[in-house]
Amino acid sequence: MITVNRAIPKDKLKLLIFDLDGTLVDSRKDLANSINAMLQNYHRPQLADDTIATYIGDGAPTLVRRSLGFIDDHALNHKEEEFIEDALVFFLEYYREHKLDFTYVYDGVIDALQQIAAANNGMTMSVLSNKPVNPSRAIVNALGLKDFFRSVYGGNSFETKKPDPLGVNTLLREAGVSAEEAVIIGDSDIDMLTGRNAGIWSCGVTYGLSPETLARTPGDVMVDSPREWVGVFKN
Repeated sequence: MITVNRAIPKDKLKLLIFDLDGTLVDSRKDLANSINAMLQNYHRPQLADDTIATYIGDGAPTLVRRSLGFIDDHALNHKEEEFIEDALVFFLEYYREHKLDFTYVYDGVIDALQQIAAANNGMTMSVLSNKPVNPSRAIVNALGLKDFFRSVYGGNSFETKKPDPLGVNTLLREAGVSAEEAVIIGDSDIDMLTGRNAGIWSCGVTYGLSPETLARTPGDVMVDSPREWVGVFKN
């Protein structure tokens, strides 16, 4: 079902910016397995996949920090910072080898992207993730999504991550479009806040990894399936 909180003028859209995890692909299992491998390495108790999923969205360093039990506003001492950095390295190395064990493209994504691309209305599509750029691009390439996107940026592509608008502003500049001609599509409040901060439209997807966060920060439009993108974005 499509829920409209603020109508997006699809006849004016020229740039669609997609989140990756929880929006285009379901990466929950591989991320959870990699976090639990890290925890096991440091003799920490394993976490449920659903618990780890609530930590996803703000980038790998924050995912590791939360999984180790450090709350976001906890001031770290030097020893804790070193520990988290070591754990992050372990996590990233493990994830690099296992990022495609179970990750798959959500049902309906490819069909929807094909229909939007086939409209041939000058629409540009890109990916902006908080996941590091190398695994982001590797997943897009391996799962048959590469040809849809002009560019794929990750959480370490810029000095700041979402919800800071730097990544969106870069994509706007590269595509030569204005803020009112762009929309960000994502599964968490991070993406919706990014849209607000950049002054672009937003579309929340309720099937992803962080749907509970959309209850407090909904998008201009909300969809329950990737197939509904066609009705929202295609002229």
